[in-house]
Amino acid sequence: MKHLIFILLIFTSFGIRGQETSENLPRRVSKSVEKTFGKENLQLENLTENQIDNFTASYEGNFYGLKQNGQNETTGYLHIGRVKTCRSGGCSAQETNSEQHSSEYFDYVILFDTEANIELVKIFNYQATHGQEITARGWLKQFLGFSGSDSLEVGKDIDTISGATISVYAITSDVQYKTEKLKELIN
Repeated sequence: MKHLIFILLIFTSFGIRGQETSENLPRRVSKSVEKTFGKENLQLENLTENQIDNFTASYEGNFYGLKQNGQNETTGYLHIGRVKTCRSGGCSAQETNSEQHSSEYFDYVILFDTEANIELVKIFNYQATHGQEITARGWLKQFLGFSGSDSLEVGKDIDTISGATISVYAITSDVQYKTEKLKELIN
């Protein structure tokens, strides 16, 4: 019983609350937030009802408003999410055991300005065997300034990458969807 109480205390201390600080983010995400929005201690205000642990435990991910400590004005928005791609063996590999489903995925962050225009897209945990090329900062810069008013089209607005076709389509679709979702949340 004492162990259960101790575990509950840990989760409530470090766990999910309506307000978190940027220090509670994964280190690579926290550095990106600080570089984009300044080094002041930022508060995270959860904009979605779906509270998640570790910021990456959910496929959908969460949206956060970023506020300077002690101020009510939002300085930007943050989305942390996971994109599932194909499992090891390829997209058409047959599932032999549903309990051993081994989807590949990557976790990423999108930073938005106050108008929900993209300031940064960064992949901070790539767990797929192919398509690592999409983690390149130069390739991800294609999303900068995207506002959701138009659609993103791979091959036209977003460069294709040989050997990373599935990852390119997956992140492009997810970035577009998450930008539209954020616009809905803040309007």
